[in-house]
Amino acid sequence: MNSNGFTRILFAGSVAIGLTIVASRAASAPPDGDGAAHNPGLQVLAARFFAWRATVQPCTGDDIPRVERPAGWTPHVSPEALREQQRVYSEFKFMLQQIPRSGWNRSDSVDYLLLRSAIERVNWELNVLKTPFRNPEFYVQQTLGALYELLLISSPMTDLRTEEILRRIESIPATLRFARANLTEPVQPFAKLAVSDLDDARARLYRMVSGLQELINPMYGQELAAGVDSASTSLEAFARELHAKIPAMPAAFSPGRDAYAYYLKTIALIPTTPAEMLTIGRAEFDRAALSEMMEGIRDAGIPEMRIFPTAAEQIEQSRLDEIAIRKFLEDHDILTVPSWLKHYRNKLMPPAVAVLSSIGVSDDLTSETRLNEDGVSYIPAPSPGLSFFRMASAKDPRPIIIHEGVPGHYFQLSLSWANEDSIRRHFVDSGPVEGWAFYVEEMLLQAGLFDSDRPRTRETICRFMRLRALRVEADIRIALGEFTIDQAAAFLEKTVPMEKQSALDEAAFFAGTPGQGISYQVGKAQIEAFLRDARLLKGTGFHLRDFHDYIAKNGNVPIALLRWEYLGLRDEIAGLWGE
Repeated sequence: MNSNGFTRILFAGSVAIGLTIVASRAASAPPDGDGAAHNPGLQVLAARFFAWRATVQPCTGDDIPRVERPAGWTPHVSPEALREQQRVYSEFKFMLQQIPRSGWNRSDSVDYLLLRSAIERVNWELNVLKTPFRNPEFYVQQTLGALYELLLISSPMTDLRTEEILRRIESIPATLRFARANLTEPVQPFAKLAVSDLDDARARLYRMVSGLQELINPMYGQELAAGVDSASTSLEAFARELHAKIPAMPAAFSPGRDAYAYYLKTIALIPTTPAEMLTIGRAEFDRAALSEMMEGIRDAGIPEMRIFPTAAEQIEQSRLDEIAIRKFLEDHDILTVPSWLKHYRNKLMPPAVAVLSSIGVSDDLTSETRLNEDGVSYIPAPSPGLSFFRMASAKDPRPIIIHEGVPGHYFQLSLSWANEDSIRRHFVDSGPVEGWAFYVEEMLLQAGLFDSDRPRTRETICRFMRLRALRVEADIRIALGEFTIDQAAAFLEKTVPMEKQSALDEAAFFAGTPGQGISYQVGKAQIEAFLRDARLLKGTGFHLRDFHDYIAKNGNVPIALLRWEYLGLRDEIAGLWGE
């Protein structure tokens, strides 16, 4: 169904909804009653919004906001579709403002702010960042990235999924025709990234086809080859045209201070200024550097860790480690691991995934309808030339298991998808998810997880801490126009330190998704402050397991809102509520 057709169905009941909720100006301050969320008007509007959003949400290199798409989905990026999305954004914003808030409790108010954030993210992408109009790299994600999403699914290949793969391959020429029409304000840095990402696209897609041959029904082979040939021709032409136009493109790309402030207040729901974040980041970098130095002294005489000889040995160790981490969490009364939760596994990266792995994170964190499946991280064979995080896993899988798996992303997203509140099941923001995943790394270090087994991994955790602290400065200075991508990459490469390509990948990602880089350190700092306040206010009634269970269950909810709901403290949300 095209975008206009879907929208007609979506808003066919707009008048009825308006009569139900009646026009009423929004309250100037949030209600503060306790209890579970129950406002039906808000839930109905949210269900409509998230159903629409699943059809138009763009693909991204970030693994957290991946969504399940409707059958037959292809990217909605025609000029007409983008204009329609801008119109529908205004419709949803208006309808949200009309919902009366009398009788609400804190949970209702939290849900309101979540829905407002999700709606405003559409505005952020289309009207503030102007991503489809300024960023050629966006169309790499809507072509190769859209295909990559399907290749990552770890469950057995079916004819239906093969047909979806074919449909997305066949949509690539049309998507790139739309890109040419939409890119009215392209900027140099993103165009250069797009050209780089499209290098050797034909050969990579042919290798992808070769990797798929043993997985798919042979009846699709000829159609798949023809689709890839047409897609490759379009991708090559798009890259050539971009390359030729780069010299005439403007170099400036940063959103600027006012736009960044809008993002922080209205979308990320972070009650912290950029200046305060820079102070947090610098202080945490100093602390991480000292911690790493002291861990090195503590580990003197312990041999350096070696990389695994084979992928099979790394995979088996990761299986044992994930089980041990779950047991450690329960045995130490830190966090409840539900019996229904499946496992987070390592698998050797399939050839069809490997050829496009530069497009995004190579994992499958499952989804709301796939909670009966294991989460999977695809790994390359261990070797001395691995990137920063890959090398860490090739020596000890636990730091990445903790962050990406249990009790990090896979764990937290799974619990969020099981939340009884529909808004919290469908609202997605990588900010609190990354904050939690970073928080649990050091939390488990302090709890003693690494003390008796492979203790030099404590130094790895400290190096991760150092990088996440530096990301704050890189993100903010890129967003404010004080760093170019190359300058941010050089800053990370020298100061973490890390290899050049990983640093460049990090900087480029932050440039295209302002606010993502701060989420690790700022989210962690918010959780730590939340923990402090909870202990003080609850006194002897505070229980760490209950506190962690609450955050994990509501994993996508920004921390300031969780603190308000859990403790009733209004100070952090006061500045976030205003319309």
